[in-house]
Amino acid sequence: MSVSGKQLSNSPQGLSPIVQLNIGGEIYTTTLSTLKRCSGSKLFDLFNGQPKLRTDSEGRFFIDRDGKYFRYILEYLRTNQVPTEFVKEVYKEALFYDIEPLVKILEESPVIFGEIVGKKQFLARVPNYSENIEVIIRIARAEVVASRYSNVIVCVARTEDDVGKCHDAFNSLHMDKESVVKFGPWKASPGISDLLDCIKADIEQKGYNVTYMTYVADKGFLSKSYDYFYKFVFTWW
Repeated sequence: MSVSGKQLSNSPQGLSPIVQLNIGGEIYTTTLSTLKRCSGSKLFDLFNGQPKLRTDSEGRFFIDRDGKYFRYILEYLRTNQVPTEFVKEVYKEALFYDIEPLVKILEESPVIFGEIVGKKQFLARVPNYSENIEVIIRIARAEVVASRYSNVIVCVARTEDDVGKCHDAFNSLHMDKESVVKFGPWKASPGISDLLDCIKADIEQKGYNVTYMTYVADKGFLSKSYDYFYKFVFTWW
């Protein structure tokens, strides 16, 4: 079959066993049986019966996704070879294509198990974590007008007992409640410093330059640090 030849006819039986894919501009050639090897995967579903994909101008099936790491997915489907490089990137692709056996294998690797699985399980126990990250960023962006830095105050309460203490400290500071982002409590072993590191890392992953420190309030000539309160500083230029 030529590159420009039609891969798809009016019936499933008309599909060539040799399949060409255009994944975000990356071109791959494989077999239909390879793509359908993992029953229940997205690829199996897309090519089971009448293919559920559009074709490009050359007749290749098109998937609108970055295709850089798809070759590792394809190699696993062909030979069961598990990648030892670009593990995080391949893991994301395995999740997208729902290659469950590969996902499980990669989740046992040190890179994924520690950083993604362990961290993900912890953060899932922190109420409204993802939403709070977006609130921090939104406040920081709102305060950047004619300034190099934005400061966002975060309150972290590890336990139910901390919630009460945090509330008392909050009242003594006379803060605007809408301007303080509150995390916790949660039921997991990681502590406050672990959560703060996660917040910083996840904000940086979105492309921002951020640091954090214990919040210190100025009262006349005296300065006092407050437990449970931290200042995240965004540097814009």
